[in-house]
Amino acid sequence: MKVQLENLTKRWGSVVGADHINLEIDDGEFVAFLGPSGCGKTTTLLMVAGIYKPTEGYIKFDDRVVNHLAPKDRNVGMVFQSYALYPHMTVLQNISYPLKLKKVPKEEMKERAQRVADMMGIGHLMDRKPAQLSGGQQQRVALGRALVKEPNLLMFDEPLSNLDARLRLSMRGEIKRLQMELGITSIYVTHDQVEAMTMADRIAVMKEGKLQAYSPPDELYDQPRTFFVAAFVGNPPMNFVDVEVVREDGDYHARREGFDLIVPSDQGEKAVGKGSVIMGIRPEDMTLADEGIAGEIYVVEPLGRDDLIDVRIGGASVYVLADPTLHLKIGDPVKLNFDAPKVQFFDPETEQSLLWTD
Repeated sequence: MKVQLENLTKRWGSVVGADHINLEIDDGEFVAFLGPSGCGKTTTLLMVAGIYKPTEGYIKFDDRVVNHLAPKDRNVGMVFQSYALYPHMTVLQNISYPLKLKKVPKEEMKERAQRVADMMGIGHLMDRKPAQLSGGQQQRVALGRALVKEPNLLMFDEPLSNLDARLRLSMRGEIKRLQMELGITSIYVTHDQVEAMTMADRIAVMKEGKLQAYSPPDELYDQPRTFFVAAFVGNPPMNFVDVEVVREDGDYHARREGFDLIVPSDQGEKAVGKGSVIMGIRPEDMTLADEGIAGEIYVVEPLGRDDLIDVRIGGASVYVLADPTLHLKIGDPVKLNFDAPKVQFFDPETEQSLLWTD
């Protein structure tokens, strides 16, 4: 099922939860709503589900406006952060409850619930109650309950937040695999960029109720359209340094105190002559080298596979990933080699990218 949001807005008096959201989700697509707490992602999801009524705008399912439809008439399935299982019911009763509301015959109800439970790997737990299940098993029951009604649209509201790191990793893969196999259009709300980047076909990044970007994960990462997107997406986060881009002898230089980097002409010409601009570079796009921009190590943070090094260059701070076998120490002098084509530039006033804005 295709989903379209047109100028979708939700206000409570002067408080704006979602502000003129426009996006389209293709049939069978997995889309993540990503952003910090309070950015409007859950508000938007609940409007699509029919739990909140929009203040303005339209929600369309396959080009049909559904603003007036009650949640039960939208044929959507929802999985919540809290699982929302009935503690007095068995797994079988929890999964089959949506079918009971639809007055599906008892035998068919049991058969469909068992089929979904087997698909989720919990078919042997049908007689247990939620208190007798692990967190991962409870999450599978909640997902099974959403799937058993055979929804046209599947929605997740931070469903993995209550699980430990290892279980989150395995459940991410299971949910994505299941969604691809079933081909159900899905919306996944999360504040975890790793979940969004690894699971979604496209990601809608939100801030203060506004849609900041709507792109595939690789485009979002490599071509951030705003300073907020560049700062929010990526772990460790992107480094930002105030520079001025000037042209000398045919080359474009990004300069500040103790820092002079030659950047490619197609990037430099978009930032030259604009005064102070924000330069962004990801930690993995710099390397320690024998030649390069000189700096001094301020902090070393061991991460296991890598060390995260805070290097001070003329008053600026940048983080770079380094090999732990180098045994770097605080105060060591180092030189950094920048992968210049990966550099980003942003307007400090509008916070828009100078490279990727249409």
